[in-house]
Amino acid sequence: MKVTSLLTYRTMEYRDYNYYEENAATINLGEITSSAKNAKILRRLRDGDANLSHLNLDRDREACDNFYIGQGDDLGWLGYFIGRSEHLQHLQICYLPDGEGGHDAFVEGIARSQSIQFIGIDNLSNDAFTAIMRALGSLSQLEELTVWGHNNIGPDGWSELRTLLESGVCKLKTLCLCRNNYIGNEGMGVLSNGLRGIGSSFRKLVLANNSIGNEGLSTLVDALQTCTGLERLELYGNDFSSAVAELDSLSDWLQGDEVNLKHLGLACCRINDEGLQAFTQGAVNHCTELNLRGNDSITATGLSYLSNSIRSDSCCVETLHLEHIPLGDYGLEVLALGLADNKSVKSLYLEDLDNDISVNSAGWLAFSKALCDTSSVNSTYLSNHTICKFRVVGRGGGETTLHLRLHEEHPQYAARCKILMKHPHLDMTPFFEWKLKFLPFVVAWFERSKPCTMMTIYDANSASRRRVVDESDESFESRKLTAMYEFIHGIPLEAMKSHNGLALAAAYDKKIAMIEEENKIALEQRDERYREALEQRDRKIEQLEKEIMMLRGL
Repeated sequence: MKVTSLLTYRTMEYRDYNYYEENAATINLGEITSSAKNAKILRRLRDGDANLSHLNLDRDREACDNFYIGQGDDLGWLGYFIGRSEHLQHLQICYLPDGEGGHDAFVEGIARSQSIQFIGIDNLSNDAFTAIMRALGSLSQLEELTVWGHNNIGPDGWSELRTLLESGVCKLKTLCLCRNNYIGNEGMGVLSNGLRGIGSSFRKLVLANNSIGNEGLSTLVDALQTCTGLERLELYGNDFSSAVAELDSLSDWLQGDEVNLKHLGLACCRINDEGLQAFTQGAVNHCTELNLRGNDSITATGLSYLSNSIRSDSCCVETLHLEHIPLGDYGLEVLALGLADNKSVKSLYLEDLDNDISVNSAGWLAFSKALCDTSSVNSTYLSNHTICKFRVVGRGGGETTLHLRLHEEHPQYAARCKILMKHPHLDMTPFFEWKLKFLPFVVAWFERSKPCTMMTIYDANSASRRRVVDESDESFESRKLTAMYEFIHGIPLEAMKSHNGLALAAAYDKKIAMIEEENKIALEQRDERYREALEQRDRKIEQLEKEIMMLRGL
């Protein structure tokens, strides 16, 4: 077959699908493409290479994994082989020139695809974007669509996107529209019906940096009523500074019986104290991750609302982002109050507190107290034993992560370990009101705490391991007997009411006396060995002095 020169391609007649179908078996791809790399990619598509599941179209000819659209029939053949591929799942279109040869064939190839599940779009004109949206209307298998903000999309382009979503053909799981300033409040009105068309199949929605305000947020919340399967909602970079009522509506939606949202991203949305108060209750009770990063209008007053919410037993938040919020000393104290009673937060992200001059020792002391309040055994028990990662994000973007290994590796023993480490002497006075009924609980508590003396945790910066509680079996047993002895003798009248109680008190008296006697004997033996060592040293010194005198006499 005679292959037409690249230089004369632009004057050729229109090539439809039938042309590519008739010539696919005999065409020499190396002669009709603009580069050897493009020919190789087309050959892999043609031959059904199962490893070619991702493909990027870009104007960067240097990138090794990009299909560079140059002169010739690259684009037409690419569309044809995309339409026939059974393995291509991820197509990223970062450049698609208007009016180039093969443009229609490329779009038709996308429309014929039975394998593409992800489409990413960037740097397209309005005409190219509109054509792609129309082609996607036949892709029932499409699961994810991402549109970045470097496209020049007009009203008809967004209208075509709405039509695509409303059609119900594509049951998208993920829709990402980022940095598309055209959307705004008006654009949300255009897209709202489309979002309703996706319905329960929806899992992730990203509407970031799209100039959405309070009106757009209100429209969005209405549209989300049918998105019962939505698990992740990212709205970062929009302006909700005056959207208190709309954030309250968002909170109401979150508390619906059929809502399954797990991640709520409201970073850099200019949310203030009133806005935080409006939605925080619904958010913390239904989301496992809450991102409030960069909302620097939030003060300690707003943090108090958040703190009260996370103290609730119904709080579900496991990851909390509060970076680049000016906590201040009082703000950190307020936050610590909520964390002290929280049982869900495992990862906490904060600002670079070392460089925040408004945070001093009082704030850190309150935070430390939330993790381990040593004022009493009961306070230690009621401290936070859940936080496993505490991350401090610096102004330069660097992160310092502190791993609380005890919480991370032995969460079921964390409270007991802290009690054993911070309270060598267990005060039994608070438990006297339970009388002898409490004695079995004392015994059981020590039995359950025994593993703490044998557990180890990984060191944060090495492969070595170390004991959680550095205590010998003898010391632990002595602590146990002493606690029970003090408990019984703290309520002597109750102990003396029965023969069993008296016998029990006597038994513990005897055990403790035996331990004390053994300790006394051990000390005496140690002292005896010490005296013998001193006497032996003195004898050696005396012998040396005699030898020196004899040498001097010579």
